Amino acid sequence: MKIPVAIVDDNSQNRLSLQEKINYTSDLKVVLTAINGNHFLEQMKQLPESAYPSVVLMDIEMPEKNGIEAVRTGKQLYPNLNFLMLTVFDDDDKIFEAIKAGATGYLLKDEKVQVIIKYIQQLVEVGGAPMSPRIARKALGLLGKASLPEKEDDVSGQNECDLSSRELEVLKLTVDGYEYKAIAEKLFLSGHTVRKHIANIYHKLHVTSKAQAIKLATKNKWI
Repeated sequence: MKIPVAIVDDNSQNRLSLQEKINYTSDLKVVLTAINGNHFLEQMKQLPESAYPSVVLMDIEMPEKNGIEAVRTGKQLYPNLNFLMLTVFDDDDKIFEAIKAGATGYLLKDEKVQVIIKYIQQLVEVGGAPMSPRIARKALGLLGKASLPEKEDDVSGQNECDLSSRELEVLKLTVDGYEYKAIAEKLFLSGHTVRKHIANIYHKLHVTSKAQAIKLATKNKWI
């Protein structure tokens, strides 16, 4: 079964080009396109739940309702949808606001379409929070500067011994901004094995995203 994808972008050329390239693949299919956040939410109301997209590629700067506002509303109405920001903006404020709104990941439009498709597949297969390397480094910097209070049990009981030495290597490379393929090449592993290690890391650390794993690793100085 193909992964159903939605594209929300006010630039018709970008939207149609991405739609064509995604539909050309054997694993993904665009089931909804919209020109802004309001248009997306209106179309979602007309769809039966069985026809919902699994992943929504969301631009940020759009008229009427921008991408961050659309994610904030959409996440409340459709909590199981994965909103993946796809934008030209890499400034800290946009990244922080998108994550707070409920975005699952954050990609830059200068990524190759094949890379975007790979991120979508990984998101559906093993979860996590896909991020362009430049965004991952910025997100790590934001976490390092953050001083938000945490619940005492958020990281209690976590110990680096919970992870195998190989899982720690994968985690370190993830924090450094490497993606699955690069990690596989660096550690001489298959892509499937790397995805399995990532899934095990999330399970052992009781997290559901790359950002949470990075936060725990940084806080506990495991890497």
